[in-house]
Amino acid sequence: MRKVFVILCAMLLTFPTLAQEREKILEVMSRQEKYWNEGNIPAFMQDYWKSDSLKFIGKNGVTKGWQATMDRYLKTYPDKASMGTLKFDIKEVEFLSDKAAWVLGQFYLTRPEKGDLTGFFTLIFKKINQRWVIVSDHSS
Repeated sequence: MRKVFVILCAMLLTFPTLAQEREKILEVMSRQEKYWNEGNIPAFMQDYWKSDSLKFIGKNGVTKGWQATMDRYLKTYPDKASMGTLKFDIKEVEFLSDKAAWVLGQFYLTRPEKGDLTGFFTLIFKKINQRWVIVSDHSS
């Protein structure tokens, strides 16, 4: 019995805690703000799952695939004035498993020349190849 206890303790110490995983997801969100505010959509897209199965859901419907999502961002936000300054307010991070998480947040897009935007988003993250990536983005 003691041997089983020691093995379980050793296993628990080697697994990342949910707090550590939450921090990694928040790092992704911070990077997203940074790249957006630099006007760098290609870098912003690096935290999305580079797959045809990626889904972006917005007011105009569903966009499927990483490249289609990238093209949508480039078309909708063709310049820095359109992109403005992005700020996220993360409301919840909930783990669905050790490899999937759900994030609820609010975005604020300050655009002095184009008009400000605000709305809410839900993101589904999956841990793929030891990296948290966005596999579904619903922003409205």
